[in-house]
Amino acid sequence: MSLQTSRAQPHESALGHVTGDARYIDDIPAPANTLHVAVGSTDSICGQISRCDLAAVRTAPGVIDVVTAEDVPGKLDIGAVYPGDPLLADGRVEYARQPVFAVAATSLRLAQQAVKLANIDLIEERAQLSSAAAIDAGDFVLPTRTWRHDEGIETEATTSIDGTLTIRGQEHFYLEGQAALAIVEEHGALRVHSSTQHPDDIQHQVADVLGLSMHNVRVVTRRMGGGFGGKETQAAPVACLAALFAQRTGHPVKYRMPRHDDMVMTGKRHDFDASYRVSCDEDGLLTNVEMELAGKCGFSPDLSEGIVDRAMFHAMNGYYTPKAEITGYRCRTNTVSHTAFRGFGGPQGMIAIEAAMDELAFATGIDPLTLRLRNLYAPGRDTTPYGQKVEQHMLADLMSQLAKNCRYTERQAEARAFNTESTNLKKGLALTPVQFGISFTATHLNQAGALLNVFRDGSVEINHAGTEMGQGLFTKVAQVVSRSLGLPLTKIVLGATQTDKVPNGSPTAASSGSDLNGMAALDACNQLKSRLVSFARNDLGWSKDQELVFANGIVSCGTQSLPFDELIKAAYLARVQLSVAGFYKTPDIHFDKEAGKGSPFFYYANGAAASEVMIDTMTGEYRLLRTDILHDVGESLNPAVDLGQIEGGFIQGLGWLTTEELLWDDAGRLISNSPANYKIPTADNCPEQFNVDFFNAPNPRPTIYRSKAVGEPPLMLAISAWCALRDAACAAGNYKSLPGLSAPATPEQVYWAAQQAMTQGEQR
Repeated sequence: MSLQTSRAQPHESALGHVTGDARYIDDIPAPANTLHVAVGSTDSICGQISRCDLAAVRTAPGVIDVVTAEDVPGKLDIGAVYPGDPLLADGRVEYARQPVFAVAATSLRLAQQAVKLANIDLIEERAQLSSAAAIDAGDFVLPTRTWRHDEGIETEATTSIDGTLTIRGQEHFYLEGQAALAIVEEHGALRVHSSTQHPDDIQHQVADVLGLSMHNVRVVTRRMGGGFGGKETQAAPVACLAALFAQRTGHPVKYRMPRHDDMVMTGKRHDFDASYRVSCDEDGLLTNVEMELAGKCGFSPDLSEGIVDRAMFHAMNGYYTPKAEITGYRCRTNTVSHTAFRGFGGPQGMIAIEAAMDELAFATGIDPLTLRLRNLYAPGRDTTPYGQKVEQHMLADLMSQLAKNCRYTERQAEARAFNTESTNLKKGLALTPVQFGISFTATHLNQAGALLNVFRDGSVEINHAGTEMGQGLFTKVAQVVSRSLGLPLTKIVLGATQTDKVPNGSPTAASSGSDLNGMAALDACNQLKSRLVSFARNDLGWSKDQELVFANGIVSCGTQSLPFDELIKAAYLARVQLSVAGFYKTPDIHFDKEAGKGSPFFYYANGAAASEVMIDTMTGEYRLLRTDILHDVGESLNPAVDLGQIEGGFIQGLGWLTTEELLWDDAGRLISNSPANYKIPTADNCPEQFNVDFFNAPNPRPTIYRSKAVGEPPLMLAISAWCALRDAACAAGNYKSLPGLSAPATPEQVYWAAQQAMTQGEQR
């Protein structure tokens, strides 16, 4: 196999994925006497629990144990950052189907049957279900923040637009649901297999809930069947309940959430309500942006502080404005607490400014692409509203190259000609950019460790704290080690993520998995090579004036050389340590949350997409005819993996903005609670013509082999499809008015937008 990380390599588990050999939590052979968990809840929305009669539950067939909040020996609250997330409801219920008690039984079926026998009564209270209601009541899970920016540039604004946008959330819909298996080991220690993006948090939460020290809990994660942010904090209650029952009964305990429970009981992407006022001068240059972003957080903080902050960070996307005022509300509602989702608030902020740019283009009569290009960050116009200078000005070249490659101008004219001739079918076209900041905005999370073990036969095992959820992190880290040590990939194995191998790990999130863990692995390799260099020079007598080269399985120094495995064997016999702990922390990042100033991002990942759609104005149905993407991945660690991430990210973003509609009824119960009534994108939703290419430019920042993150940014490329649908609806009214369009743009929403455009067009 190739030694070069810059070459495409198959995913390290690809064969296992398609043959069924890749082992997930539910595939681990259950030890004898394994118990299974189900949770009991009530359909009531919120209020005090007046009666919780579990007598029939306790005596149901197969039931071994039942727990309520009172049975938790340690901390009940498992809030990830701020308190507010009880493992089980403690005296009151805050949202429909909030877990009140849990059952461990000899089979999942018996556990599920038992929980239905509970009698729970509530003194119900009026539920708060919308961001608007929370703002009116001044009810927030965390304080409101306003960031202000003024560079003192006085330019007369000649055009201003005001707008609002409703942005609904999104269900993670990972293929593997939430799952955990807890096993009691010697001296009361626990081994927890968890499908989680954050094993360290699971270790911490399980230890706190059980009243143990963290060293008594070992968390293991080999792989997940998808995460998308939904297993960053939401995996904790599943693991904690399995561990609690294991501690109480001594049995192995599995808790695998059924799909329906998973959809109803776990958090989702936040709904947002955005309002904005955007102004520009006579040349179309932005002069001032005022934006309010209200995130529907649910009943507790969870990760909403950072999510709304991230929406505020990306409220300008790649555009410069000398003046800005951006406010973020974290609204409390009586719904499940919403959580991380790919993009972490960035998509919600970004679509708001893109909607505003289209409206400003319409108001000024400037072509939308021209207006966007004119307002990009550029030398002398490169300070963000939060005070960070944008150092790499590639976005204008990237967008211009994409526009040329996809024949944007010509196709825009062709669409206009088509729309003139066609009565019911209308085409729309849009080209939108993405500038996404890379780093955790919580500075302390920007660290990673790795453990490199070289065995005396020259084979290598690398462990790190990152988790594999299908995104190819393990493959990329293996390639980093391969390139550094000059070994074929067949000599390298990736160990499962384990908290006793690499402690205190950050979540695999914020698109930072390869950046952090790749650099930690490289640090370990460099330390090992330093030891081997000293050994070769001091013990083997190799030249001290020439560099040792590790390549093609050989270590050489001038005319002297040894196969890597022979050098390792000799080093072992000479008692050279062959186990190394690597570490990395991202430099040059800092941020003052209250002041809204600093440099929270190590660098920006850029991209652009052009999408063309056709809508039927009589029904609202539409097709995505073509999408062209040009994306900035720096020096790609693995082009095949990165291509898959770009394609998959775009399609997931397309689902968020077109087909995936999260809905609650008037009583606060989730309506879109199964695959039957929640529509993720399928092959039929993919662009009929889908062109993806890389913008070749090494990262100027010293990242792992000058690569760039590629996990989250591609999702926001799908904003181009949403803008194209709005453009097509505008065409229905002969471009005389730009209608409003909510997100997701379902066929119903597109129909009403087209009708609005036609009605307003007739009035002009």
